[in-house]
Amino acid sequence: ELKEIVFIIQSQSNSFHSKRAEDLKRDILKQAADLGKELPTVLLIHQMDRHEGAWTILPLMRDFSVTYGRNSSWIFFCEEDTRIQVVKLLETLGRFDESKEWFLGKALYDEESTIIHHYAFAENPTVFKFPDFAAGWALSIPLVNKLAKKLRSEPLKSDFTIDLKHEIALYIWQNGEGPHLTPVPEFCTDDVKSYKVDHCATTFSNFLPLCGEPVKKEDVFVAVKTCRKFHGDRIPVVKQTWEREAALIEYYSDYADISIPTIDLGVPNTDRGHCGKTFAILERFLNHSSPRTPWLVIVDDDTLISIFRLRKLLSCYDPNEPVFLGERYGYGLGTGGYSYITGGGGMVFSRTAVRKLLASKCRCYSMDAPDDMVLGMCFSGLGIPITHSPLFHQARPMDYPKGYLSHQIPVSFHKHWNIDPVKVYFTWLAPHTEESLNGRKVAYNREDL
Repeated sequence: ELKEIVFIIQSQSNSFHSKRAEDLKRDILKQAADLGKELPTVLLIHQMDRHEGAWTILPLMRDFSVTYGRNSSWIFFCEEDTRIQVVKLLETLGRFDESKEWFLGKALYDEESTIIHHYAFAENPTVFKFPDFAAGWALSIPLVNKLAKKLRSEPLKSDFTIDLKHEIALYIWQNGEGPHLTPVPEFCTDDVKSYKVDHCATTFSNFLPLCGEPVKKEDVFVAVKTCRKFHGDRIPVVKQTWEREAALIEYYSDYADISIPTIDLGVPNTDRGHCGKTFAILERFLNHSSPRTPWLVIVDDDTLISIFRLRKLLSCYDPNEPVFLGERYGYGLGTGGYSYITGGGGMVFSRTAVRKLLASKCRCYSMDAPDDMVLGMCFSGLGIPITHSPLFHQARPMDYPKGYLSHQIPVSFHKHWNIDPVKVYFTWLAPHTEESLNGRKVAYNREDL
């Protein structure tokens, strides 16, 4: 029965995202009403957010078990851009015995072991499957009750949340004692309009959001963090690739090099975190850039980014809100920790967010503290939520499953390890599939990378 499915939308409190989640909720309830069925429960995660870690889902399992453990059969999770054919979803879940422990989804896997998964299953990473959240995924109530019981006796450890979908699958698997993910072909990430979707219970509607005209080039200020030892190898890559997309760009270093040019902020370079440098950039943006420039992007000198696509994405956000946008990680969320935007994929701030942050007097506890984590702590203390976009990437394209990237138009990647970064940029991020490189037309194949 439809009333036995609890729908959980992995929503966010930012106004753009919460509206999309509300639209999806309305659509699910309308489909149920049109079927003449008793309405299911549809919940938005950001509204259940009694603590910062709700987006990591596992801390909510006890609530799910207590509230729905007796009268429901399935908890079905989806993203705000997942589109659901309710009748087909009912048929699909009906194939499985809900009295057993099931973990259902569209299966992703690593082709090579990767840093973002702590090199798990290094001998054969393809054996471990984890769900693509965009396609939706489901847990049977017996499995939810089992996880809740385990969480009661063994609280979640206070460490990092980096790739939630992989970490949830590992937790459920329990070193082989729990269920593996069961792949479900009806859970799809094909575009809603694709001819392939006739058999799909779910589809995916959004590769790169655009809400009207892209923001103007002059509305995005780009700050590149660098240091003297990387001026010779990393900065030329920026200049060869994405620098031309930025109308306002400055390079911040520990040494003023007029050939680039770089600006010496008077902050010595550190081997570890760069908190002092980042806060100096924030102060400079607030006090020395045009107050009419609403957006600041801070990137590393080995970040590859599409400013062209970022301008489209930013058309969906209100710069009058305190927006802190990028790829979300978490620290200690099982024990009341905080979320943060990981720096390598690029950190995007509205001027409003920068103003509120600097007015708060929250600052680095040391000059070499990790800047992205300190910013996460500060914004958490201010009650300003992190806004996550999966289009920002802390690692390289080959560190992500091909199936995961296939329904994205990415905004950024990070790191130059064992790759040709210029080739990666023109393959994945350039405004056109063909770009003129040194006067030659080049077109790369993603499969080569």
